[in-house]
Amino acid sequence: MTAPQTLFDKLWAAHEIMRRDDGMSLLWVDRHLVHEGSHHAFAKLAQRGLKVAEPDLTFAVVDHYAPTRPGAVAPDIRRMIDTLGQNARAQGLRLFDLHDPGQGIVHVLGPEQGLTLPGLLINCGDSHTSTHGALGALAFGVGATEVAHILATQTIWQRRPKTMRISVNGALGAGVTAKDLALHWIAELGADGARGHAIEYAGSAVEALSIEGRLTLCNLSIEGGARLGLIAPDQITFDYLKGRNFAPKGAAWEAALADWQKLYSDAEAIFDQEVAIEAAEIAPTVTWGTSPEEALPITGRVPRPADLPGGKQGQARATLDYMGLEAGMPLEDIAVDQVFIGSCTNGRIEDLRLAAKVLAGRQAKVPGLVSPGSAVVKKQAEAEGLAQIFTDAGLEWADAGCSMCVGMNGDLVEAGKRCASSTNRNFRGRQGRGARTHLMSPAMVAAAAVTGHLADVRPLLEGRS
Repeated sequence: MTAPQTLFDKLWAAHEIMRRDDGMSLLWVDRHLVHEGSHHAFAKLAQRGLKVAEPDLTFAVVDHYAPTRPGAVAPDIRRMIDTLGQNARAQGLRLFDLHDPGQGIVHVLGPEQGLTLPGLLINCGDSHTSTHGALGALAFGVGATEVAHILATQTIWQRRPKTMRISVNGALGAGVTAKDLALHWIAELGADGARGHAIEYAGSAVEALSIEGRLTLCNLSIEGGARLGLIAPDQITFDYLKGRNFAPKGAAWEAALADWQKLYSDAEAIFDQEVAIEAAEIAPTVTWGTSPEEALPITGRVPRPADLPGGKQGQARATLDYMGLEAGMPLEDIAVDQVFIGSCTNGRIEDLRLAAKVLAGRQAKVPGLVSPGSAVVKKQAEAEGLAQIFTDAGLEWADAGCSMCVGMNGDLVEAGKRCASSTNRNFRGRQGRGARTHLMSPAMVAAAAVTGHLADVRPLLEGRS
C-alpha cells in the first residue's frame, strides 16, 4: 500500500530522473522561461558550442527591460532587449518580443497563454517563478548557472525542500485581498519563516480565491523564504485554462484533465510544518519598513523599536531612519508622493478592476503610474473602460512590463520619495536609489492615490458593487 503523499511529493516523484547519494535529485524540466537576464547563460552555451536541448520547451520573454512609456529607449536598455531576441532567434525559441500581442511579464504571460499547466515543472531565472504554482505546477526560480544547465540538458539538480502547509480557513473580509493574506502570513512567520520549504496553500479561503488571487499568493511565497508555493488544481483552475493558447485541446484536454484531477494532497499526508490562519483576522495590510515581513494592518502604528525583540531593535531604528518615519505614528498619517499599480504580483485584470472600482469618479492627489502585466491585460482593461478611469483620475496609463517594480526600464522612484506600490519587494533602493516603498494591494494603492496618504480602502469601497 502506498503511503499518503502530499501534492509536492507527487510532483517531485513525477520529475525525478535520479537521486545521488548526497541527496541531490536530477529533475526533468517541462517549461523553461527565459528573459533579458539570461544572456550570461546563453553566453556559456556559446562558449561550449552547445545548442538549447529542447527549444520547443523554452520560451523567451521581454519583460524587465520593456519600455512602458513613449519615447527613445536608452542604448543600454535596448541592448538587453536585442540580446535576448538574438539569442532566442539563434536557438529557435518562441520569443514574446516587444509588440507581440502576447508580450508581458513572464509570470503573467505564462498562465495567461496556457504555458503554465498543472503538474508541470517550470523554471525561470527569476525568484517569483513561484507564481506559477497557483495552477498546481512545481515552479521555482533558478540562478544563472542553473539556467545554462537547463538550456543545455532540460534538467536541473535540486535538493528536495521540506514541506509546509498554510491553511487559511473562513472568508476574507470586504476589501481584503490575496495580497493582504500574503503580507499577513509573512509578517506572522517572518521573511525566513518558510525558509527551505515548499508551501502548499489550502483551506476554504484559498479555495475561494480566483486564479488571479492564487497567483498573487504564490508569487509572494519567496518573500517568506519559501522555495516555492503551490495550490492543488480544481475546477476554478480547469475553467481558467480551457481554451488558452498553449493549453491542450480536444482529446488531449480530456486526457490532461483526468491527470490533473489526481493532483492533490492525500487526506493523511504529513507535512513537515503546518500553519493555520483565520481569514477573518486579516485586515488590509501595508508595509512600513524595508522587508515584506515589516507589515501591519492599516489600522496600526509604526512600531517602536524598544517594543521589538532585542535582535530586531537596531534593524528597526535603521529602517525608520531610511523610511523617514517616526516610531508610534499611525500608518494612515504616512503621506505618499506617488503610487504604482502593476508588476507580476498585481498587474492582472482583476487587480486593475478593483483599483478602478476605488478610483472611479475620484481624483488622485498624487501622481501615479499604472502598468498592466501584459499586452492582453492592457487590451482588456481598455475595452472594459478601466484605462479611462485611471487617466480620468489623473494617473498615467502605460504599456506592459515589470516597470516600476524594479526600475530596470527606467521607471524609477526618485531618492527620498515615498511610493504606495502593488509590487512584491520594498528592499532599500528596489524602486530606485533612496526610494521608499510601501507594499499593499492594488485597491490600497488606489486608496492612497485618492487620499494622498496610506489609507484603509474599506470605507472607499462601501456602496460600490
